[in-house]
Amino acid sequence: MIRNRFLAAGAVLLLLALTRIDPYPVRATAAGLAADPEATLDNQVDVAVTVYNSNLALVRDVRELTLAEGESDVRFVDIAATVNPATVHLRSVSEPSRVSVVEQNYEYDLLEPDKLLRKYVGRTVTMVRTKSDNGTTREEEVKATLVSLNNGPIWKIGDEYVTGLHADHLRFPELPANLYSRPTLVWRLANRGGARHRLEASYLASGLSWNADYVLIVGRDDRAADLDGWVTLTNRSGTAFRSAKLQLVAGDLNRVQPSAQRMRDLAMEAKAAAAPAMTQEAFSEYHLYTLGRRTTVSNDETKQVSLLAATDIPVEKRYLVHGQEFYYRDRHRPGAPIKDNVQVFYRFKNDAKSGLGLPMPAGVIRVYQADANGGTHFVGEDRIDHTPKDETLDLKIGNAFDVVCERNQVDFEKIADSVYEVEFEIVLRNHKSAPVLVQVNEPVGGTWRMVRSTHDWKKTAAWAVQFDVPVAADGTATLKYRVRVSY
Repeated sequence: MIRNRFLAAGAVLLLLALTRIDPYPVRATAAGLAADPEATLDNQVDVAVTVYNSNLALVRDVRELTLAEGESDVRFVDIAATVNPATVHLRSVSEPSRVSVVEQNYEYDLLEPDKLLRKYVGRTVTMVRTKSDNGTTREEEVKATLVSLNNGPIWKIGDEYVTGLHADHLRFPELPANLYSRPTLVWRLANRGGARHRLEASYLASGLSWNADYVLIVGRDDRAADLDGWVTLTNRSGTAFRSAKLQLVAGDLNRVQPSAQRMRDLAMEAKAAAAPAMTQEAFSEYHLYTLGRRTTVSNDETKQVSLLAATDIPVEKRYLVHGQEFYYRDRHRPGAPIKDNVQVFYRFKNDAKSGLGLPMPAGVIRVYQADANGGTHFVGEDRIDHTPKDETLDLKIGNAFDVVCERNQVDFEKIADSVYEVEFEIVLRNHKSAPVLVQVNEPVGGTWRMVRSTHDWKKTAAWAVQFDVPVAADGTATLKYRVRVSY
């Protein structure tokens, strides 16, 4: 019985992975199966990739191929699986005026076990099961016709229709003509020139992105630092780019957003490689960075290349307190002062005098500092926007541990209709062994004027005032100010 020859359990689809499949796509012809002329990576003579910091890349792929006279089909394989077909352009570099594109197709019906099986509905395959008898192993084969594949396969074997069969693997006599093992661009070309051509295919693809990462190592005295910049490039496009000319574009590129169903989730694994610094140039409203050598960017790879390096950059360590409107009273503890965080920043200028002066793409700057024994430790990080040369950067690394701020509203007086005077006291305590300067930024509402203050002040905005308060080592400083406000 047929049911005794095959185990009645399991899904045939799970076994298709064992099927041997030719890794190259083929097409059917009248004489049988034959491969169309194709351009693979073996035909590639040049490739350039320009990556934007918005999950987009422009690929220019040049391959050398022999074309028949007149019309013929040419297939480009090993392209990015994330290609946008609407952006594809092909031209002959050798004889641009002698080769024209008659028709262009993007084939993405990829060869998969499930699709292969579905293409064989109504056709016959060989089902193979391995059996062991008396210590010997042999294979049993049976011809079966796939009648249907709706919610599971239905087979016809002999005169019977069978479901629930299990086989070790399936054997297919040939591959269907309309399945491709890789995404493929197919062109019908009209060649009125010579036989040998260099064809350049250019297209936009997603899945390639880059971002900038920086390492700032600050000296023990908080006065100078070394800065290294790296470009982190991620390739999740579905193909590799071998010995490519690599360029990166920094800037905010306006794009029409794709629909949600076209977005893809892809995996990534990390791999780093050091390289010479990049050169940069202004490009439209962006900045173009060019790697000074060719590099290979493999699929599912993260690569790092050097962007910039500078030493002994002058830095300034700053302590800031930002007052907020909620400090006017403590609802939970009336009369008690409100504690504010004292934020810590490092400031430096991106100019030639500091050893920089290169437009810095947006990214994360991670800050490190040496301890008393020479060991280097991570002390914080901050994200920067695209920063042109000669601009100042302020990096927040965290909140101070040994510098404390307490504030209290010590007086409120109504002077006239809609006119009030308010007085504040801000106490700063420094538990460090060195003095610090704390910048206190206070919000002030309405139309206001300063009545008196214990420290110098300046109006920094319509509703903001700034004080610079020095605090001695292991000491305390008290800032008091009174403002008259009208609404």
